[in-house]
Amino acid sequence: MKISYNWLKQFIQTDKTPQELSLLLTDIGLEVESVEKVQPIAGGLEGLLIGKVLNCVQHPNADRLKVTTVDVGRAEMLQIVCGASNVSAGQVVVVATVGTTVHPNEGEPFKINKSKIRGEVSEGMICAEDEIGLGVSHDGIMELPITTVIGIAAKDHFKMEDDFLYEIGLTPNRADAASHLGVARDLAAYFRTEITMPDVSAFHTENENLTISVEVEDSIACPRYSSVTISGVTIQPSPDWLQDKLKVIGIRPINNIVDITNYVLHDLGQPLHAFDADQITGKKVLVKKCAEGTPFITLDGVVRKLSAEDLMICDAEQPMTIAGVYGGKDSGVTEATTNIFLESAYFNAVSVRKTAKRHGLKTDASFRYERGTDPEITVYALKRAALLIQELAGGVISSSISDVYPLPMKPFEVAVSYHNINKLIGANIPNEEIKNIILALNIKIATEDQDNLVLEVPVYRVDVTRECDITEEVLRIYGYNTIEIPSKINASLSYIDKPDSEQTQHVIADMLTANGFLEIWCNSLTKAVYSKHIDEAVKILNPLSSDLNVMRQALLMPALESVAYNHNRKNPDIKFYEFGKTYHLINEKYVERPCLLIVLSGANQAEYWNHKSSAVSFYHIKAAVDAVIGRLGIANYQVEEVSNEDFAYGIRYYRGDKTIVTFGAATTADKKKADVNKDVFYADFDWALLLNMVKKNKIVNKEVPKYPAVRRDLSMLVDLQVTFDELKTIAFKTEKRLIKNVQVFDVYLGDKLPEGKKSYALSFTLQDEEQTLTDKQIDAVMQKIIYNLAQTAKAEIRK
Repeated sequence: MKISYNWLKQFIQTDKTPQELSLLLTDIGLEVESVEKVQPIAGGLEGLLIGKVLNCVQHPNADRLKVTTVDVGRAEMLQIVCGASNVSAGQVVVVATVGTTVHPNEGEPFKINKSKIRGEVSEGMICAEDEIGLGVSHDGIMELPITTVIGIAAKDHFKMEDDFLYEIGLTPNRADAASHLGVARDLAAYFRTEITMPDVSAFHTENENLTISVEVEDSIACPRYSSVTISGVTIQPSPDWLQDKLKVIGIRPINNIVDITNYVLHDLGQPLHAFDADQITGKKVLVKKCAEGTPFITLDGVVRKLSAEDLMICDAEQPMTIAGVYGGKDSGVTEATTNIFLESAYFNAVSVRKTAKRHGLKTDASFRYERGTDPEITVYALKRAALLIQELAGGVISSSISDVYPLPMKPFEVAVSYHNINKLIGANIPNEEIKNIILALNIKIATEDQDNLVLEVPVYRVDVTRECDITEEVLRIYGYNTIEIPSKINASLSYIDKPDSEQTQHVIADMLTANGFLEIWCNSLTKAVYSKHIDEAVKILNPLSSDLNVMRQALLMPALESVAYNHNRKNPDIKFYEFGKTYHLINEKYVERPCLLIVLSGANQAEYWNHKSSAVSFYHIKAAVDAVIGRLGIANYQVEEVSNEDFAYGIRYYRGDKTIVTFGAATTADKKKADVNKDVFYADFDWALLLNMVKKNKIVNKEVPKYPAVRRDLSMLVDLQVTFDELKTIAFKTEKRLIKNVQVFDVYLGDKLPEGKKSYALSFTLQDEEQTLTDKQIDAVMQKIIYNLAQTAKAEIRK
């Protein structure tokens, strides 16, 4: 949600800077995610001064140039070469001094430097209005009234006030704060001050010439419906002040009527809708539900089939808008509109939410209605908008306000006690302070005694209905940071099975972080298109969007989105890891699987003076996998190659029928889905299986052997399909006690070898922990290995 700093100050007076107010808003529960400086025009006229041309003579070396002397309020006058035909002595002008960046309407911004133009020094620029974004004319320099103060900043003269835009991460329960008024209420409670509300006392009905009757058939879906008519309006662009207000918060101005309804929406939090009154058949408005399957064309030109549960605003013959959600194609204001029917209603939040979800429509109005608006503000908002329409579009109020409100909503009654509030907060706040905070939040005290209060909470605070809610309100205004942390904390010890899963995860996380990896946390909600087994996908019944409609079946795709995000921002070298869960629907049961994902892309290390940058490869991801496996002490697993829909190529470590980890190169199809066009290598661990293996591991300590190890090498020819793992397994089966390690240190494939063959060079490490090995023992073991390699793998030993 976007909130303007200057707009806020219309409701509440404060001397806090935008940055100070940002911190304060976060402290009282409205988290400010970003603060952005917004200028009314590009550059905000920064560095421009008001000056006076004291002297103007012909340039000695150019017919079309003049040399001027300009006073900008400094001790020294400026000499400026100007090419405008209308420049003359005595003019008051806008001057861009040396060092100023000028932002023209067209073209790129440019910086003013001291220079020589045809041999004459120029120390600035006298500006035309299109050169500084104040207009479109380029006929000559901009002339100001002769009475204008010389030397002041141009932004002060033109009253260009910088604004600051807050991006507030509004939680779903804080529907009351979805407007500038709502945010101002919280600030007023904190400052213990009053809010300045716009004056609507000038509202009055001038005639009854345009009366449109209103009938609400479903008072549950529409508890309150207020309306008024205005005749004789002129549709035209809004004035600059209104357009600027909307532009700051990202709203595109349309025309004066639509802009006013948008303005009141973001000002007071009350959605409005303006109908062309001449298009309302029968001069009657019905708030009702239509028959199932009724076709309705919305503003976007889409024909939608209505549900019998959709609340509609209809005239005597047909539906005009989907109540609280979206307008109809023919119901809105056009350039030909002269008479307006203005709606300000309170719709049931559940009804609007279901309708918006049913039709896949999300609007500013439905955003607020779905969470709950203020039923007590409809008439005030109506008057506010009607007065603005009269001011900006002309016209007269042509009917009394129609206010259908059969069952007025009562405030929420909540019983609390000072004792319980302090107990929940964990601090002793004075009773008088608690009471003052409650009153500052517009919560009335119905009855009270020494410890107990019965409160009446305004109906716009839909999230405050229990004692714990009142406690939260007191705490956020009192200040989370003012609650002291106790010097003593009591805790009980609990037995945890070893190894502790959390501790084990921290060990691996610390190891990966120490090796340059960054931990990421990706959203468990993702796109259905990422699910390779859609029949096992856990689908969201009420998704926020089509991009977040299923639970992830693998950690890879959200991680690839993070890779793409970094690549697009010139951060090509990726070393990520994530501990997370995947979600599956198997045999009508929901299954969660804890996993560990490691992702590599780009360069393995940055380029430096003493080494070159090199791209990550399969062997880098293998090194990371082996580091994790080794750190956990996992051994005795098998290895095989894989190539499937998940990997372009890769390796699988497994034990029995259980896969420990699969790693390799991401497929082109997966990368394309996430808009990644560079190589990505990743490893997918079954974290639950790893933890189970760690639990079964027994730590065995033994002395360092006294007797030396011996290495023997063998070079051999084997068939192309024979893997190193097969040869290693044969060696260990041949001699389990003396062989400690088997490694491959050379592989050769080439035309000098027989067809279908490759050359492996293996090293064998032998050691007896009780005595020194003799050559005879070593030779005997090696002969057995050679024999078994030849028999089992058809290896040919090369001399």
